[in-house]
Amino acid sequence: MESKNENSDVLHAEEFKNQANEAFKGHKFSSAIVLYTKAIELNGNNAVYWANRAFAHTKLEEYGSAIQDASKAIEVDSKYSKGYYRRGAAYLAMGKFKDALKDFQQVKRLSPNDPDATRKLRECEKAVMKLKFEEAISVPVSERRSVAESVDFHTIGNKPRSSFMPTKTALAAVVAAVMVVAVRGFATTEILMVLVSVVLGAFWWGSSGKVEPQYSGARIEGEEISLDFVKTMMEDFKNQKTLHKRYAYQIVLQTRQILLALPSLIDISVPNGKHITVCGDVHGQFYDLLNIFELNGLPSEENPYLFNGDFVDRGSFSVEIILTLFAFKCMSPSSIYLARGNHESKSMNKIYGFEGEVRSKLSEKFVDLFAEVFCYLPLAHVINGKVFVVHGGLFSVDGVKLSDIRAIDRFCEPPEEGLMCELLWSDPQPLPGRGPSKRGVGLSFGGDVTKRFLQDNNLELLVRSHEVKDEGYEVEHDGKLITVFSAPNYCDQMGNKGAFIRFEAPDMKPNIVTFSAVPHPDVKPMAYANNFLRMFN
Repeated sequence: MESKNENSDVLHAEEFKNQANEAFKGHKFSSAIVLYTKAIELNGNNAVYWANRAFAHTKLEEYGSAIQDASKAIEVDSKYSKGYYRRGAAYLAMGKFKDALKDFQQVKRLSPNDPDATRKLRECEKAVMKLKFEEAISVPVSERRSVAESVDFHTIGNKPRSSFMPTKTALAAVVAAVMVVAVRGFATTEILMVLVSVVLGAFWWGSSGKVEPQYSGARIEGEEISLDFVKTMMEDFKNQKTLHKRYAYQIVLQTRQILLALPSLIDISVPNGKHITVCGDVHGQFYDLLNIFELNGLPSEENPYLFNGDFVDRGSFSVEIILTLFAFKCMSPSSIYLARGNHESKSMNKIYGFEGEVRSKLSEKFVDLFAEVFCYLPLAHVINGKVFVVHGGLFSVDGVKLSDIRAIDRFCEPPEEGLMCELLWSDPQPLPGRGPSKRGVGLSFGGDVTKRFLQDNNLELLVRSHEVKDEGYEVEHDGKLITVFSAPNYCDQMGNKGAFIRFEAPDMKPNIVTFSAVPHPDVKPMAYANNFLRMFN
């Protein structure tokens, strides 16, 4: 009788696995996880179920859970190569290249004739070698100089019209002319020489900071960024035109000056009868950002926005997104508020495409400049003393006050633990209390944790982003927590809606608007990502 029950469980487990596989093929990864879990509950000794669930977790960026499941698959069957493969892929996605390398070496040992395993091992070896090289040449934090302070956008433009006269020659001519006048007097011939030298030097010097006349894109007139410029720039981006580097530098450097003066926690005041719109992750999906503005209006003092982090990576129009958001910030700082997400960091940008995109569309120096400016982004916002808005979530300890968040020294890359890390990385969970993070960074927190934090700080609602949701949003923790995600059909494969939330003073009740993805040019997500990561997508 017991044997019959065991056979029945095995058969039912296979049925659940097959259903899960179909859900996976339809990009219903959360449903697939539920079905794989049912299969595991009936037959936990099948390594395939664990590895498949690990793969579904990876698709949802739940890399901590993926590593746990893949490790269980290896525990069940130490010769099952897919277990090592899935765990290695999750380690890669987290930037843990050395751990990934060990797993892919084991895959190669178990499947020596598998060309796919060989290719992935080779790419992983390259990543580890590059990491070691970067570590070897890295400059200590205390000795690093600001990239921004080495750039003057006023001098960036076309090259000298007189190609035969380099900078040093032009400068020398001007200096020599002045010395002749000072020392020898003003003979007619010498006056002529002086004038020619000065004119030639001034001609070269004056022309070096001008934008090429053949450049036909958006132009900033003077020091101030206008709405007309931003509209023209967005239209150019929509038509896949590029912005001149001079203006890109101007936007980023002026944004840096604004962000430098801000605290780590921003208090936003919305007057009675006025509103503010909160958007979640946009992840390089520029054409969906344009759709948000089409649906809800452009940022202005009468129509302010708060973008809650993860502006870049994954989508292949991240440069267009960040320059647009930064330009609005320069145009009118109170029209748009920007919070840091976990993807506004070097480690994420190196893996998920932003670094490669910046290098391709702008230059290497911009890679370092964006990394620097991202460190100046605020970490959280409070709207009208009622709504706490943060990218990730809450903390591993109770009793954290808003004053503690204000006191965070944010001018650095995100640490792997502590308040700043948890603000950027944590996720809500349905059960009370706290649990390990499904991402492998930060933690999971329950409704009781949310309730205590809000009560301790006299707040009413927690709004966060950080997670793709089928409807673009999800209300949890007895209505005290809302997740909002503004990148519809995330990575061109998730099929989700996007959403944004409008709050109107004085009651500040959330009005959630959902929307679908719009078409974009045929540039795939992750087009600029590292080679090895594209292999797994």
